[in-house]
Amino acid sequence: MDVFAPSLREMDSVQLELCSVASLQTNTHISLNKPLVLFHVTCNCFSISDGELQDVGVGLYPSMSLLNHDCQPNCVMIFEGKRLTLRAVRLIRPCEELTISYTDILAPSKERRSHLQGQYHFLCQCTRCTTEDKDCDMLAGEKTVWTSLRDAIPHLEQLQSEQRWEELLKESQALLQRCTDEVPDKNIYVLRLLDLATDACISLDDYETALEYGNRALESYKLYYSDPHPSRAVELLRVGKLQHYLGRLEEAQGSFTQAYDIMKVTHGTTHTLTNEVRRKLSECQAELGRV
Repeated sequence: MDVFAPSLREMDSVQLELCSVASLQTNTHISLNKPLVLFHVTCNCFSISDGELQDVGVGLYPSMSLLNHDCQPNCVMIFEGKRLTLRAVRLIRPCEELTISYTDILAPSKERRSHLQGQYHFLCQCTRCTTEDKDCDMLAGEKTVWTSLRDAIPHLEQLQSEQRWEELLKESQALLQRCTDEVPDKNIYVLRLLDLATDACISLDDYETALEYGNRALESYKLYYSDPHPSRAVELLRVGKLQHYLGRLEEAQGSFTQAYDIMKVTHGTTHTLTNEVRRKLSECQAELGRV
């Protein structure tokens, strides 16, 4: 099937409603190969995420399943409730194929390819994978050190899921301290540690330290999400909220402005999260006496 790319304005109106697996109509007279059906559903379903990009469910969107993968896609998918919207993140040429990412692009090419091969049964041949783009940055630093960080992350994520915030913060900080001189912040495993430590600090009401970790993470988000991307916008929003709460209004205004500029592209001007950022920006401007 040939997929022709509409303009950015046309892309803004492309919206596809949730098609629940439970509501799919089947012909009861046809004998279905259940493992094969399960295989197709597993390969074509999408994780439904909330405003902070946390997974909250799974949905089957047949039209979206026609989109192919690229590790530097020209489109992103955004949820608002159960509604899934496809949005362009850069200028799309006539007849250029629309692409999305099936996997977390914040991973080195070997990991991305392994995940795609195991989950979707194809070897990614996109430019980012074949050139190993940004792998040197993602895996920067002493290998033996960042390998130990990588191996520790599943345990830390378990602490996060169990909301054992004090333990999570203590262990994350110990690891960050240990790797200070040997692995830079742009290493993706250090970046993950910074995110985990930020979550723990926020949950423990230690907003100053949370902001310190959040600011350190922002530079790496900028490096890896060069195109407008929801993950970078959400991180900017989180940092902006911390800055605002701590009375750093000039800094908060800058963070909210950057988040809003990205979300206008990735989420659209009417999305709930975009409206939240707009309100936060207005609050900062009012407090600074600039309205």
